[in-house]
Parts: sequence; C-alpha cells; structure tokens
Amino acid sequence: MTERAPLGVAVIGTGRMGADHVRRIHEVTSGARVVAVADVDAERAKAVAARVDGCTAHTDPAAALAADGVDAVLIASPGPAHEATLLAAFERDLPVLCEKPLTPDAASALRVLEAELRLGHRRVQVGFMRRYDPEYARLKALLTTGQLGRPLMLHNRHRNVASPPFFTSSMLVTDSVAHETDATRWLLGHEITAVTVLRPTPSASAPDGLQDPQFVVFETDGGALSDVEIFVNCGFGYQVQAELVCERGTARIGDGHALVTNMAGRWGGTIAQDWTERFETAYDREVQAWVDATRRGEVTGPSAWDGYAAAAVCEAGVRALEDGGRIEVELAAKPALYA
Repeated sequence: MTERAPLGVAVIGTGRMGADHVRRIHEVTSGARVVAVADVDAERAKAVAARVDGCTAHTDPAAALAADGVDAVLIASPGPAHEATLLAAFERDLPVLCEKPLTPDAASALRVLEAELRLGHRRVQVGFMRRYDPEYARLKALLTTGQLGRPLMLHNRHRNVASPPFFTSSMLVTDSVAHETDATRWLLGHEITAVTVLRPTPSASAPDGLQDPQFVVFETDGGALSDVEIFVNCGFGYQVQAELVCERGTARIGDGHALVTNMAGRWGGTIAQDWTERFETAYDREVQAWVDATRRGEVTGPSAWDGYAAAAVCEAGVRALEDGGRIEVELAAKPALYA
C-alpha cells in the first residue's frame, strides 16, 4: 500500500497571519505541505517561501494557484482581496480555507456564495477558529446535551492590550466583534436578527477619535440575547471570555486559570498578550481539520453562508454604531446547500 502524497497548499498573503499558517503547515500539520505563496510584497513572499523547501513565491495570487502541485488554497490576505482570490479558486475548483472575513461586506460575500452555488458543491471553509478552540468546543458540546436547558443569554468579553494604529471605530465591529458574531450563531444555533451598539465614554487609553470600548447587543431568531463588551485598549492583556445563561444553569469559559501560582505571599497567574497565544491550539486544530477533510474529498466547518451572515450582521453593527438605535439584519434566503 503506497502512502498518499501530502496536500499541496498555496498560501495567499504572507503577513503575520499568513506567515504563521505557513509555519503551521510546515511544522505542525500532518498530511500537507506549502508549495506556493503569494504576496504583493515580493521580498516578504520570497522570505517566507525560503523557509520551506520547494516552495515558490509569487506576487500574483492567480500565479500561485496555477503553480505545480497546488491542490488547495489558504487565503490570509487582507479582506478586500478575498473575493477575487476566491473566484479564481472556484475557476479551478480548488478547496479553500479563507481567513475571516469571507469578504468585508454582505454584497460581495453574497456574490461569493452565489458563485459557490453555481459549482453545485461546497468549496469554502471560513476561518472562524473559535469553533476549534477546546473551551468553546466543550461549551458547545455541553449546550448540545440539553442539560442546561434552553439558552437565554450569552455574555461575551473581548479585550486586547492595544489597538493597531490603523484601527477605526467601525473595525471594532468588523474585525473584532465578527468573532462573537459567529460564536453567537454557532453556539446558539440561531440567526442574529438585530444589532444595537451602545457607546460608553471612551477610555483615556484609546487613541483620539476611537470609540473604545463598545457594548454590542445581538437579538436572535431563537429569542436569546447575546452581548459583547469589546475593549481593544484595555492595557493589561488579551482576554476572550463567554458565559451562557440557560434555563437550568450557566457555563463560562475563558477565565484562563490553567496555572495558578502561590509564592512570596501572593497568588495569581498570567494573562495572554495576543491572539496567537490564546488561540494557538484552535488554529492548529482548524488547519488540521481542513487538511483532513480536504484529503477525504469533503468540506466541513464554517461555510460561505456563515461568512455571509457574519458580514451582514457586522454591516448592521456598523450602522448601529454610526447612526444609533437598533438595526435589523437583512439576510437572503438560505440555500439548501448550507442547510
């Protein structure tokens, strides 16, 4: 019996996220290898490709998709570039792991979804990695048993040490709360129907003009409420926490108490400083699941519909932030392919 050849992956985008995925596939993931990378920064692409024997570097994503040995695509470029690469991958009928967002807005996400529908089968897994985090997975499994009863509320907290210099107030919704958007839909099994964004007095640590923190409230078609505290300049660490409140009990994750020390008259632990530390295992599991499914000829995980729904919710969230009040989410009819 001959051993199957590893899955040849083209990684599009070699910034922090893309370079980390190249490292992951090369050093951690089994059954796959990086055969091509692409980035508008030619020198950066060459530097990342040089770390992997036989990997070619390109500035054009289409050239990377056409490279010898490419069986699948991992997209880690900036969101506005995703649509063109996704459509090019569909032309070759290549499986895709696309980092969130699927695309930055609902209209373009719907175009991608419709293009996938014309193929007649799924090709996209969207990179909502929290679904692969062990704590989130345990929370989902517990809720699925029914022991806690019907979910009534979901409380989310999402804190970063400091925001990048290019961050805008709307990006707190589109780039950060996007994760809680998918987590809410996935955990509860509900669609989000309306968004309200409340704006407390900005923190003194927030850059001038940045509305930070924000308090986001989601209404769902299952009658549950989900709220999100998003605070991207908290100063002390990176925290992602969630608490489900159900009819017969509650469950909470993200306290980060895996190691508690007692020494010199004090007790305590450490707080992760960024997403690469907090969600390293989730990313490892996500990519491995994608590779395993692709080698079986399957597509699993968050779908193009999930990416489209998240984009539509975030769009409503930005309107709620800018205009105030409660904004209803408008979704197209859900195709049977994503049922």
